[in-house]
Amino acid sequence: MSANAREDILAAAKLVAQAHGYAGLNFRDLAEQVGIKAASIYYYFPSKADLATAVAKRYWEDAAAYLESLLKNSAMPLDALRRYPETFRWALENDNRICLCSFMSAQFDDVPDEVKAEVQTFTDVNVAWLKKTLVAAKVAHPKEAEKRARAIYSGIVGAQLMARSRADITLYDSLIESYRTAGLLPA
Repeated sequence: MSANAREDILAAAKLVAQAHGYAGLNFRDLAEQVGIKAASIYYYFPSKADLATAVAKRYWEDAAAYLESLLKNSAMPLDALRRYPETFRWALENDNRICLCSFMSAQFDDVPDEVKAEVQTFTDVNVAWLKKTLVAAKVAHPKEAEKRARAIYSGIVGAQLMARSRADITLYDSLIESYRTAGLLPA
């Protein structure tokens, strides 16, 4: 088994969960993709819930780190806000997948509580970043920023879901542009 087997399993599980959600996580299939025995996955992740929890946690941690770097490396907070929809577009570009946490949110009643907590954290991280960035960009007053952040987040997630259901990334782009025209997202 490679020294990076745990990371390989997490990477493969992320792609599966973005395409098939929690229900699609299957140790036998993952083991085949990674090139290990299915029993070897249990060494790292004793259960499907443990695997899904680790994948969802890594997903929101990576998203949080990326969003912070986006803000830090943008000339102005407004530039970071304008680029925010790209973070959800990437999944669509990758074989018409969607955000892992969005998919698991849709399966919320069927995922274990520890997975639910990580999925909710992903949303919280995105809304908090949007709120902070909206205020920093002077696009929203601090008292109104959270409402707008939630609207932006849910609008983008919805656009991603619509585009995926039609396997049409141009629909995503069109919806994002309509959000800009309507003033939800900064133009």
